[in-house]
Amino acid sequence: MAALGFVRDQGLPLAVRGGGHNVAGHAVCDDGVVIDLSAMKAIEVDAERRIVRVEPGVLLGELDAATQAFGLATPTGNVSKTGVAGLTLGGGLGWIARLHGAACDNLLAAELVTADGSRIRASEDENPDLLWGLRGGGGNFGVVTAFEYRLHQVGPQVLAGGVVHAFADAPRVFRFFAEFVAEAPDELSVVASTFRAAPPFPVPPEFHGELVTVLALCYAGDLAEGERVVAPLRSFGPPLVDLVAPMPYTALQSASDASYPDGQRNYWKSHYVDEITEEMIARLMEHGPRMPSPLSSFYFQHLGGAIGRPGADAAAFGHRDAVFDFTILTVWHDAAEDDEQIAWARDLHAAMQPYATGVYVNNLGVEGSDRVRAAYAPATYARLVALKDRYDPDNVFRLNQNITPSGRGA
Repeated sequence: MAALGFVRDQGLPLAVRGGGHNVAGHAVCDDGVVIDLSAMKAIEVDAERRIVRVEPGVLLGELDAATQAFGLATPTGNVSKTGVAGLTLGGGLGWIARLHGAACDNLLAAELVTADGSRIRASEDENPDLLWGLRGGGGNFGVVTAFEYRLHQVGPQVLAGGVVHAFADAPRVFRFFAEFVAEAPDELSVVASTFRAAPPFPVPPEFHGELVTVLALCYAGDLAEGERVVAPLRSFGPPLVDLVAPMPYTALQSASDASYPDGQRNYWKSHYVDEITEEMIARLMEHGPRMPSPLSSFYFQHLGGAIGRPGADAAAFGHRDAVFDFTILTVWHDAAEDDEQIAWARDLHAAMQPYATGVYVNNLGVEGSDRVRAAYAPATYARLVALKDRYDPDNVFRLNQNITPSGRGA
């Protein structure tokens, strides 16, 4: 509250930092003020009521460790270094979202300080319009100081891992993936990723440093039933390597961390798409071998299930009917390579543009107001603007995927 008063009095730019994971870089600013929430780490688990209260500096791995002590979890993302705050406010898609909904769908209440310095609570009973906006509308309406989530019984063991295929076989793998997930139960989530295999990745030596396509999965139900369900995926090909096995849910949640090393240069581009066509596959086969960094990748994440069931009145989170999230993750070391690395990501993104049906707001970089609008249905965006007009008409919270107040122009 004191920091916001100072920002308003001085007319300074304001950034709000939670986990600091998001690629847009909005957690910091030049010549302004950063409200850094990263030291706010309290987690309170009410196992009997299956509710957890979390402060905004908590990372996903910390939340998972606390809730899994009781055999419980709430849906979050799939990189343990991500902050719960930004992920939830933008939606939150991860391994158990098809079974239990997006992170924002499990947000029961939030405490926040608004632009005028008021400290308020948003829940189904108090300021429900604001709760709707916090469920996917990002950090546009205040500084959230506490989140309350619904918990579900998960694990502690899940069936997870992946099967690895040579990139030359990717057309067959992508076709199989699209057909297989169309019949997948909610307990199963599958992601088709393409990246370079490097030692000590367990593939034959001739594939070290070469492009591979991996079908990664999580089955968050009965393990024996999971083995039956994923058997066709494991036998297809056959794959170069089968890494699927029972593992702790917490191990799965941190398994992708190595793909997001600290201190690197990052550039992301993303689309929602509703199908994987032969034309799309041809474009991926053209652009994949041009990937200039061994740290980069692209993937299709299968959505649907419980992600798609809530109506527009439940949350601002958009594009519930999207079938896949297609994302390009460009990661490299040297600033001298910026133009080359970014050009590759943009070229592949443009090649996939004809098939786009929208975008996941948490995957946006600094891409302008039209791209923010593309993350929501028109009626949802209009409702978010009305909410912004009410809670932040001066656009104090503008270093984000900004919902611009109606009095401030586009």
